[in-house]
Amino acid sequence: MKHTKKNQVFGIGINDADYVVNPRINGKQVGCPFYSTWKQMLRRCYSKKWCARAPSYIGCSVTKEWHSFMTFRHWMSMQKWRGKQLDKDIIEPKNKVYGPETCMFVPQHINLLLRDNKRGICPCGICPRGVNYVAKNKKYRAQLRIKNKTTHLGYYSTPEEAHAVYCLAKADYIESLFPELTDEDPRLIPTLQRHADNFRKKYREQYAHSNQNK
Repeated sequence: MKHTKKNQVFGIGINDADYVVNPRINGKQVGCPFYSTWKQMLRRCYSKKWCARAPSYIGCSVTKEWHSFMTFRHWMSMQKWRGKQLDKDIIEPKNKVYGPETCMFVPQHINLLLRDNKRGICPCGICPRGVNYVAKNKKYRAQLRIKNKTTHLGYYSTPEEAHAVYCLAKADYIESLFPELTDEDPRLIPTLQRHADNFRKKYREQYAHSNQNK
């Protein structure tokens, strides 16, 4: 079958499967997890409706070899993917291209681990990551999300102090996860260690900046 622009998935993907990807079994449609993951990846990059709802995906793309479903399926079948999510930017922060060198399957809480916290408004503008301004006591509150629960890290006089505490706690939390990740993609722990090291670097920078202003 010739794959024209009209029958391509989101105008770019080629469903070259040698089997039915959404068969009906006992009257119910059963989706192929490989195809569902591939199609969702393409949707994030090439669906105008999706990008309108999630503008962080604007400008994202899929490497050419993964335009072929069966090529992506072969890669995915070699991964530990069950119960996990496809991530494109833990290995390379701010990465915009889905491909075998930059993607891995990770548990949901790891996929959410490095996303920006919602930032509040403070007298000096936008608070740093992990910091909220509390007008009632005119203090800056540091807090950290740990597996969908917010942990409060205290109140501080400046956003720099609060952000420094957040960065140190984030680094400690990331490293505390390593024992449970030993069976994951072998690239994951070294990648997360780099992120933890960066948070410790930010902690030192913020701490020094805060002391200079005292």
